[in-house]
Amino acid sequence: MRNTYRGAVSLLLVSAAIGIMAAGVPEVPREAQAGNQEAPIPRAVTIENAYMGLSQGPLRLACLEALPKGILLRAGKVAITEKQLTEEIAKVKSDMQPVLEKHGFFILEQMATRQLLTEEARAWANDTKRDTKKDTDATLIQAYLTSIAAAVTVSDTEAKAFYEANKEMVGGAKYESVAKELKAYVLGQKQQEAVNAHVNALSARTPVEVDRDWLTGQAATMLDNPVDKARRSGKPSVVDFGRGGCVPCDMMTPILDELRKTYAEQCNVLFSHVGDEPILAARYNVQSIPLQVFFDKDGNEVFRHVGFFPKQQMLAKLAELGVK
Repeated sequence: MRNTYRGAVSLLLVSAAIGIMAAGVPEVPREAQAGNQEAPIPRAVTIENAYMGLSQGPLRLACLEALPKGILLRAGKVAITEKQLTEEIAKVKSDMQPVLEKHGFFILEQMATRQLLTEEARAWANDTKRDTKKDTDATLIQAYLTSIAAAVTVSDTEAKAFYEANKEMVGGAKYESVAKELKAYVLGQKQQEAVNAHVNALSARTPVEVDRDWLTGQAATMLDNPVDKARRSGKPSVVDFGRGGCVPCDMMTPILDELRKTYAEQCNVLFSHVGDEPILAARYNVQSIPLQVFFDKDGNEVFRHVGFFPKQQMLAKLAELGVK
């Protein structure tokens, strides 16, 4: 497998890769009554329930609200304006700016993530009595996330299970000869997952509001791609994220081609090149390739697998989604 987006926060890393330096609220019912009769209690409209898949990360549960003119996001002491977003996009190479202007929400998510994590990291530093005199915001965030990763462990059972599922990675070597390296690899993967989960839960810890009208326009552009269209097609879907020149990625190609021909009427089988679509890859938290992501007929992600995925195992997963 090729590790493509390793690091503390995959979204931030992908932003950095294209030249950018570079949080929501739960759906809480609001009370509504008329006289003595109980009225239906509407749920807060979040990005996730309005535009499924637009954010797979920190702003997934942000509420859509009519914010004051020029304000795109508001979260406690944090506020991001349209002017600030424009200035952020202007920092990148000119040939990338038109692309990012169409994906302004992606950049907004980067900015909000950085600022909200900085606030959390400062609180953590205060609680742990960390000396922050020499810290920048970036080093403080890194230390904070490292502390989360440090709590993760991996068992021999987990390492052996990974070996059995990915023997091609080690060229058929016996488990005992690669156990140490594999255990370290699996630990790294689990630590990455723990950090990503923590970052992506910002919206569950911090109330965030995003301007409703602005996001409507953003969603129309950002969801206009094969992956998001497939999720909304009413059929199960599997997307393979990869790129040419990656051996296990190339091994997946004939399997995908066969599945696409055999089950064209029953499900969507797609390939997404992470080099051609880095923002899409970041939205779907692609950290290693090849990555297969399975969605049910309602567009909900139900399973993901990293590495070469044999045909029979692909078929078994599709069968669970009703594709036979």
